[in-house]
Amino acid sequence: MSNTYINAKLDLTATSVTTLYTCAALTTGIVKSMLVSEDTGNADTITVTITNGSAVYSLFKTKAVGANTTVELLTAPLVVQAGEILKVTAATANRLHVVASILEIT
Repeated sequence: MSNTYINAKLDLTATSVTTLYTCAALTTGIVKSMLVSEDTGNADTITVTITNGSAVYSLFKTKAVGANTTVELLTAPLVVQAGEILKVTAATANRLHVVASILEIT
């Protein structure tokens, strides 16, 4: 068994659904923190989902992020199983950055 800390980072330059993290085969990912930062002085929203095959589950639906603020989305660790994908969508392009801190266990 191996434990590795990684981070997944995105600058959301578009309003399309964007993959933040894909959990590899034979791996469990534990998302310890998911920070969203707004850097243009305009409040915005973000949507976060987790997919398992063709099933899509909403974690945060249009979560508000204030102008020039950073929001911690998680209040407890989030387990991501092998093959599951965390995806994020910004309401407006070029405003939000996302950073997730993840412990991968293989």
